[in-house]
Amino acid sequence: MGANRLDEIDRKILAELQDDGRMTNVELARRVGISAPPCLRRVRTLEEAGYIRGYHADVNPRELGFEVQVFAMVGLHSQAEVDLSAFEQRCRNWPFVRECHMLNGEIDFILKCVAPDLSSFQTFLTEELTSAPNVASVKTSLVIRCAKDKPGVPFDVLEERLGRSA
Repeated sequence: MGANRLDEIDRKILAELQDDGRMTNVELARRVGISAPPCLRRVRTLEEAGYIRGYHADVNPRELGFEVQVFAMVGLHSQAEVDLSAFEQRCRNWPFVRECHMLNGEIDFILKCVAPDLSSFQTFLTEELTSAPNVASVKTSLVIRCAKDKPGVPFDVLEERLGRSA
């Protein structure tokens, strides 16, 4: 089911929950202009259809002692599907790796990593990442600061695109 198969109320529900996943169903229903029971049914349907993947707290890594954030660009020797899948599974098992994205182009994967300090990241880098099977190269960039970290999708752009196609 694509975005154009969702009605305006469903899109409003998704936009509101993306901004604040902790609001009550009553508050959500008020914001989207419907009563609470149908709102709850719609949310459950959106969850079951896969539009809502889950709910989580946006935890501040630095407050918990994870001072270092690094992007690691990884090149592999082989891009055979079995080797790509093996690398992805390995990334799922590394706690410092918070995101893993396969890319098109010179770099096969980009990893978003967090670590308590540079020494811990360096140990992970040398003992686990660069020594992992099939890893040909790793280039890292240390994050100095984050100017924007917005989850989800821009619903205003979605509404604009849907308005043009209607």
